[in-house]
Amino acid sequence: MVEDHIPHGVAFCRLNDKEVATEHYVFILVPSLSMNALSSAIEPLRIANQLTRKVLFKWRCLSEDGQPVRCSNGLEVSVNGSIDDIQPHEIAIVCSGVQPKAMSSKKVADEIRRVWRRGQTVGGICTGTYTLAEAGILKGTPVTLHWENIPAFRELYPDLDVNEHLFHFGDRIWTCAGGVAATDMMISRILKLHGLKLSRAVTTMCLHQVPRVETEPQKVGSAAAITVRHPSLEKIIDFIESDIEGDLTLDAIAKNAKISRRQMERLFKTYLAITPKQFIKQSRLHRGRAIMAETNLSTAEVAAACGFNSSSHFSKNFKELFGVSPFHFIQTGEYKSPSRRSRATCDKN
Repeated sequence: MVEDHIPHGVAFCRLNDKEVATEHYVFILVPSLSMNALSSAIEPLRIANQLTRKVLFKWRCLSEDGQPVRCSNGLEVSVNGSIDDIQPHEIAIVCSGVQPKAMSSKKVADEIRRVWRRGQTVGGICTGTYTLAEAGILKGTPVTLHWENIPAFRELYPDLDVNEHLFHFGDRIWTCAGGVAATDMMISRILKLHGLKLSRAVTTMCLHQVPRVETEPQKVGSAAAITVRHPSLEKIIDFIESDIEGDLTLDAIAKNAKISRRQMERLFKTYLAITPKQFIKQSRLHRGRAIMAETNLSTAEVAAACGFNSSSHFSKNFKELFGVSPFHFIQTGEYKSPSRRSRATCDKN
């Protein structure tokens, strides 16, 4: 940010005449970061300055080596320096994106640990939580990251308390799921520092309608995501997703939903055109694909994490659904979109 720069705009929000302290941010950009998450975090700060004609916030961007960083969308972002330049008064937030484990850096993790130990607040946006985990500072602290990356994160860091909330303000540790949740997080911060009037004005300028609180879930349940609108089926699908690696039996699932097994089977046939067993297996295979995309776990470890009794059973069904073996997927990242036939037959073995 240009020193003391306040963008010009038409809208105005008057704050009290008292002097306010400027809050300083430094965003540490990791290769393949999400530009959506980065801009969603910065824009509420910029708008707050613009609305009040005051420098309520300042921000800079740094990279590991001071060089521009390419985002996951292919665009490069220039930076103000390297991570060696983090100042004691700055809140340091790591911005990451795709392939977070591969893109995380020991040097950045070490610097985050050093900054945190000297009393500063640190954070992670989208998958920046990976860097915080590598820094070894998350034990005992609830954290979040983008829902797509949570299964692999849990396998790599089983002792950490990770949830699917939008964001979390901990004790000098902030984490955020990324995307527009970063806007929610910063609006929440503006509310705490400068009150409801300004936070509402920033929300309106962002066309954000209603800001969400930190404990709200990142996404609607799996049932809603696939346009299911039957209460019992929604409950069943959410129950399956919450214990996908467990020993799920159809009788136990139906009992939890307070319906008979036959009723449950009819619901799946009517709304999803598959059996409950097929749905469970497909869900497990999708979970396995997500874990393999981000970890170096063996096929046997992935199979166990997804509720399969053997790696051979997992591999066979994986190939039937995705058209390639787990080994091929790990090596290339390529797979074929599941066809209707493969979805229907992946349960037969």
